[in-house]
Amino acid sequence: MGEVEKDTLMGFWTAFFAISFYLATLLFVGGVIYRIYQYATTPAPLKVPTMPAPMTQKGVIVRVLSEVVLFRSLFRSNKWIWLLGMMFHGALLLVIVRHLRYFTEPVWSWVALAQPFGKYGGLVMLLGLLGLLGRRIVIERIRYISNPSDYLMLILLLVIGTSGALMSFVTHIDIIHFKAFMLSVMYLDVFSGQYPIPIDTILLVHLASVIVLMIIFPFSKLLHAPGVFFSPSRNQVDNSREKRHVAPWALELETPKN
Repeated sequence: MGEVEKDTLMGFWTAFFAISFYLATLLFVGGVIYRIYQYATTPAPLKVPTMPAPMTQKGVIVRVLSEVVLFRSLFRSNKWIWLLGMMFHGALLLVIVRHLRYFTEPVWSWVALAQPFGKYGGLVMLLGLLGLLGRRIVIERIRYISNPSDYLMLILLLVIGTSGALMSFVTHIDIIHFKAFMLSVMYLDVFSGQYPIPIDTILLVHLASVIVLMIIFPFSKLLHAPGVFFSPSRNQVDNSREKRHVAPWALELETPKN
């Protein structure tokens, strides 16, 4: 391939991924904000906390945080699925922190400290994903209630994790070159042509998978991430004997009109 063809190809992929990142970010941020607005404004007509439930607002905060951080209910119901879930989510957090080095200059000290942990955390994330996928395939009752989208989400995450691990341990890319591209995308300088995207098949597959994940996130079951904070069975106080619970729309029906 000649220099002209190579520059043209690099310019095409640079523009394609830059525009894709902008659109995916708009859909991701806008979609998540809209979903959170829907969750926050949907009335809960009944008092339905899962027992045993806390009887104070502080207790509710502790309960929700224990679900978000420790997956307490899952731990009580199934230990090995809890372990797989903790492996995936904990490792994913490390991987995300590690990736912050591509968007910051200079790199924050705590991000630099997380680099070796995030690198091997990607492998732990893959093990957790494989275990969760195997659970849906092997266990009959889970397989029965699984939709195609459930498998597609796991496969998409596996593609992201596998391509990332390949770049970390097998075929390495020019990190400085790639970081320059990402910073140019952030600072809206990508179309100047000074910082093109590295042309590497595994990198392009990795980025394309991340973009697809960002686009479908607001429309998928992955919304359980913000949704857990709005679950009536988790965020309600068990005070039905002390205080009557009436949804705002029901209160309007009970209020006599003049």
